[in-house]
Amino acid sequence: MSLGKVARGLVLPARVAMRPAAPVLHRSYAAVSEARAVLESELEGIRAAGTWKAERIITSKQGPQINVEGSSSTILNFCANNYLGLSSHPEVVQAGIDALNTHGAGLSSVRFICGTQDLHKNLEQKLAEFHEREDCILYASCFDANAGLFEVLLGPDDAVLSDELNHASIIDGIRLCRAKRLRYKHMDLRDLETKLKEAQSSRLRLVVTDGVFSMDGDVAPLSGICDLADQYGALVFIDECHATGFLGARGRGTDELLGVMDRVHIVNSTLGKALGGAAGGYTVGPKPLIDLLRQRSRPYLFSNSLPPPVVGCALRAVELLLASNEISRSMTAKTMRFRNKMTEAGFTISGSAHPICPVMLGDARLASLMSDDMLKLGIYVIGFSFPVVPKGKARIRVQISAAHTDQDIDQCVDAFIQTGRKHGVVS
Repeated sequence: MSLGKVARGLVLPARVAMRPAAPVLHRSYAAVSEARAVLESELEGIRAAGTWKAERIITSKQGPQINVEGSSSTILNFCANNYLGLSSHPEVVQAGIDALNTHGAGLSSVRFICGTQDLHKNLEQKLAEFHEREDCILYASCFDANAGLFEVLLGPDDAVLSDELNHASIIDGIRLCRAKRLRYKHMDLRDLETKLKEAQSSRLRLVVTDGVFSMDGDVAPLSGICDLADQYGALVFIDECHATGFLGARGRGTDELLGVMDRVHIVNSTLGKALGGAAGGYTVGPKPLIDLLRQRSRPYLFSNSLPPPVVGCALRAVELLLASNEISRSMTAKTMRFRNKMTEAGFTISGSAHPICPVMLGDARLASLMSDDMLKLGIYVIGFSFPVVPKGKARIRVQISAAHTDQDIDQCVDAFIQTGRKHGVVS
C-alpha cells in the first residue's frame, strides 16, 4: 500500500470523527432560534411603546444647516451638541487636515507603548491651562474618562456621593469602584449633607455631580456643594460635558460661572461637543492623580490613542477659546430668545438659562410624532423618552448654537407652534 493511501486512511476517519453529531447541531440551532425570539420580542416592545430610536442619515457636514437623506431642502439642526459651531469651523477643519498630513491617520497603539505624539502632550497642556488645573490626561471619550477615574481614586475604605440624575457614564464608572456608594436626591443639598454625615468614617469622600444635567439643562448648585465639601472634608468632582467652552465669563464651565474654580478638585469633560465635536474626553486635576491614572486607568491603558486629526482639531478649538470668548458671547441672548418665545406660545421649557432647552411633552409617542412632523417643516429635533429620561418625562430637547441666527430660532419656534397645535399641545 502506498504512503498516500495510508495517509488518506488516517485522515478520513478523523474527519468523520470531527463532524458534530446531529443532536448537537440541533441544540445549537435551537439556542440561536430561542435567542433571536427573545431579541425580537424586546425590539417589538420598544416599537409598541413608541420609544424606537431611528437614526436619520445626514449627508453633509455638521452645522446649523444640514442635509438629511430623504429631504429635498436644507434642514435647520437644533439638536447637536455643537454649542459654539466649531465642528465645521474652517480653522478647526484645517488643523485636522494639517495634523493628518504631518502626524498620520492614527497611532496603532495605546499611549504607553508607542502612541504618544507631541500633539497629545500639547493638547493636554492646553486643556490644563484652559481649566486652570495642574495636569490633564486624554481618553477616547468622556465616557471612558468617567469609567477610568473612580476605581483608581477610590477604594473600599472610601465613599462616593453621587447625584441621582448623574449621567449614565458616571453611574457606570462608580459601579466599577469598591467604595461605599451613597446617592443623594437631585441637587438636594440637605440630602447631600445627610449622606456626608453618614460617610464621615470613610478615608476619602468624593462628591460627584454633573455641572449641567444634559436632559433638563439645569445647573448643579456648586457653591452649596463646595460649602458642604469644605465642612465635611470631601473632594468635589464635576462632569462638564455640557458646560466646557461656553458657560462662565471665559467659557471655562460651571465652576467659573458659579465662582468655585479653586474649590472643585477634579473635572472631566469632552472634546466631542463644544470643543470641535469630533471625539475624545479628558480629566484635569492634581498632578499626582493624573500620574496615577496614567499608570492604572484601564480605559487609558487599553484603548488606542486619539487619532492625530482629532487631536489637531481639538487643539485648535481650545486655542481659539483661550484667545477670545467672542464666539460664546451670543449664546445667552439666543438661548433666552428661544426660551421666551416658546414660553409665550404656551410650551413648558425645562431648565433655566442653558442652551439645552427641553420642550416637555410627557408622552413618548407624542415626542416621536412631533419630532417627525418638525422634520417635515425643515427643523431637525429628536424626541427623548425612556430609558434616556424617566417614564412620563418625554420631551424634545432643543439645543441652541452660537452659529444659529435669530431668523433660524424664529423659524424653529414657528414650526413648534404649528406642530404643537396639530397635536393639541398648544392652542
